[in-house]
Amino acid sequence: MIAFKNITWKNFLSTGANEISIDLNRHKSTLIVGHNGAGKSTMLDALSFALFGKPHRNVKKNQLINSVNGKGALVEVEFETSGHKFKIVRGIKPNIFEIYQNDKIIDQSANTRDYQKFLEQNILKLNHKSFHQIVVLGSSSFVPFMQLPQHHRREVIEDLLDVNIFSKMKSILKDRATDTKSHFKDTKLLLDAEKSKIIYQQNHVNKLDSLNKAAMASKADDLLDLEKDLKDCANDLRAKTEEMLAFGDLAKIQSDLNTSNSEKTSLTLNMGEIKSGIKALVTKSRFFEANNECPTCNQKITKDLKMQQMEGVKDAAKALEDSRVLCAHNIGDVDSNISELHRCIQEITSVGSEIKTIQINMQMINNMITEHNNKGYEITDVADDLAELNRLKKSADELRDTFDELSDKMLYNDIASEMLKDTGIRTKVIKEYLPAMNMLINQYLQTLDFFVSFNLDENFSETIKSRHRDSFVYANFSEGEKQRIDLALLFAWRKIAQMKNSTNTNLLILDETFDSSLDTDGVDNLMKILYSLDENTNTFVISHKPDLLESKLKSKIEFKKLNNFSALV
Repeated sequence: MIAFKNITWKNFLSTGANEISIDLNRHKSTLIVGHNGAGKSTMLDALSFALFGKPHRNVKKNQLINSVNGKGALVEVEFETSGHKFKIVRGIKPNIFEIYQNDKIIDQSANTRDYQKFLEQNILKLNHKSFHQIVVLGSSSFVPFMQLPQHHRREVIEDLLDVNIFSKMKSILKDRATDTKSHFKDTKLLLDAEKSKIIYQQNHVNKLDSLNKAAMASKADDLLDLEKDLKDCANDLRAKTEEMLAFGDLAKIQSDLNTSNSEKTSLTLNMGEIKSGIKALVTKSRFFEANNECPTCNQKITKDLKMQQMEGVKDAAKALEDSRVLCAHNIGDVDSNISELHRCIQEITSVGSEIKTIQINMQMINNMITEHNNKGYEITDVADDLAELNRLKKSADELRDTFDELSDKMLYNDIASEMLKDTGIRTKVIKEYLPAMNMLINQYLQTLDFFVSFNLDENFSETIKSRHRDSFVYANFSEGEKQRIDLALLFAWRKIAQMKNSTNTNLLILDETFDSSLDTDGVDNLMKILYSLDENTNTFVISHKPDLLESKLKSKIEFKKLNNFSALV
């Protein structure tokens, strides 16, 4: 349900810069009065402009701006629906169109037309046409249903029952069916052409295959020996490759060799240092054996000192000798490893050379096979021809799928077209609802104290019978009786719209409805209908008859002209 809360406008029609604000949820019923030109009906135009960008009455957009101020026309309307608060802001000079949901503006990246479409389809679920049928009942810019041509009556009913989509579908389907038939015809021609090409290409490939089979039969024996030699080479290559792999990775072996060489160099240097140490000890030992006093300081060298020094030399010599033996042993191991690595490298190099020789032989054999194939034989390569045949078959399959799909679409279009005829699904839906419509219309007629039997048929032609079963049409009745029929129809449409497409709103505006052809009884009966409306309905009655209606409605709003501007009293 759309629950309208408030509407505010300024610099709009006869309203100046002092804005006018009306609480749309103030009372169950409100009377709006004022002299001609005071601005009573401005609320209708402001509401219609805010929601749909165009006024209720037949007024051009640039004429909506107050002629005195000439700019700053602005209308704001607030409402709730689907559990969310909305505010629509629309203005002229400057142009403004903003939609707020829960105080946050909705993205305006779309163009104005799409933004308006989003508002009507996703938020309001109400268009300008439905607005006149459901929210507003009145004389201004209003053409009664019974005065509409038959096809316009159909449009109204389809809109109320939310089946006008089928009319749009029919139009779309017509264009789609035309395109489908054209595409179907073109696809059939292309498919027939592809089939002919496939037959020709298949015959051509079969002929080439026969010629090649005969030539290849004579080749087989000649190539057998070469292929055997090639196979033997391949076996040798495989064996040598496995042999090479058994030695390991050449790069790693080379790396190990470099490491071993570096290790040998280090051990050799160490051996030199050990030998130098031993030589120094020998020199020291000879010194103490040959001298009893120090040649430098002339101090005597005692026997105990000599023994002590010689023992130290002996121990040091033994340690150096052990180190020399160990170093010599390590050098021997490293030399053995280096020799083995050199051997592996030589073996790998040798096997690699053999592999290269085998590969050269295989290349020679392959060249001989190629030369043999090309020499003295006329073998036609059919690969391109087969590829073309496969391409044609694939293209034909795709065309066949398209053809089948288009055939299904044409069948669907024929069925849908039959269903979407005026005598099809739309009429069936309308026919289902006609009894309920007629019942509602007659209920409202009875409430208006007009006791006739009103019936609309599926062609939207009326049959009206009196109590005496006399048959009439709408044109036979007086203006007062016609208005009762119009009111009954409009209230029925509002009820149907509420039930069928959820276009339910708290707002009902009667624009000078009481000021036309209704007599006193008609006024009282119309009030019965208004009193019977649910508590969520807020009715605004625009009238020139305050004396007649003031006591019948809960509240009153009065408009006056102050300094040539409309204002609320």
